Amino acid sequence: MRLLSKDTQLRKFMRYLITAMLVIVAIIHLLPLSGVVSSERLMLLYGISFNEPNLEIVMRHRAVLFGLLGVFLIYAAFRPAIQYLAFIAGFISVVSFLLLAESVGNFNEQIARVFIADMVALICLLIGFAAYLYTKRKI
Repeated sequence: MRLLSKDTQLRKFMRYLITAMLVIVAIIHLLPLSGVVSSERLMLLYGISFNEPNLEIVMRHRAVLFGLLGVFLIYAAFRPAIQYLAFIAGFISVVSFLLLAESVGNFNEQIARVFIADMVALICLLIGFAAYLYTKRKI
């Protein structure tokens, strides 16, 4: 039986770690997809009423966009050639929400849950991107 070098074993682990982190971030991004179904579902997600038709349209479309990003992140988790783009897209999504929420402040309990979920996503992105950079370094 041929033993792999420690560096080879670590690189293999890092590839699995990258995939796991991107899948977790993808799941977090897929959660709002349920909002496309109805304004009632949006209300459960965000704790505010979406009775105004234009706001409902925009927010339901936003749910579709989150679904699209989530699907891309899952696809990229298993396609190393596009993982860099997935990390960039994930960072833009998560950091922009965190900065907006922090700058506006005074958000409700449901938005606070989204904030926490995005903090988890940010930690996963940082771990995954560090692993990605490790796999790209020269031996």
